[in-house]
Amino acid sequence: MNNVDYDKALYYTHRSQWDNLLILMVRTKDDFLSKKIELFLHAYNYENDYKEVEKQLYSLLRYIDHAGEPQEMEYLQQV
Repeated sequence: MNNVDYDKALYYTHRSQWDNLLILMVRTKDDFLSKKIELFLHAYNYENDYKEVEKQLYSLLRYIDHAGEPQEMEYLQQV
């Protein structure tokens, strides 16, 4: 599994590089990551309620954390 997209998403989010995050959203092959980025950027730009922005941000970060971890089966096969 290639973790580069997840690392980039985390870096761009942390550095508030929304243009780069948008480019990553278009280029990534992970549809779920793309959708999470889309929902966050939409909330960030158009939502008046900060709680919704925060909810989408945490949803994106949780997905990055989950997807970036090695899969249990892959790990067990390597041991």
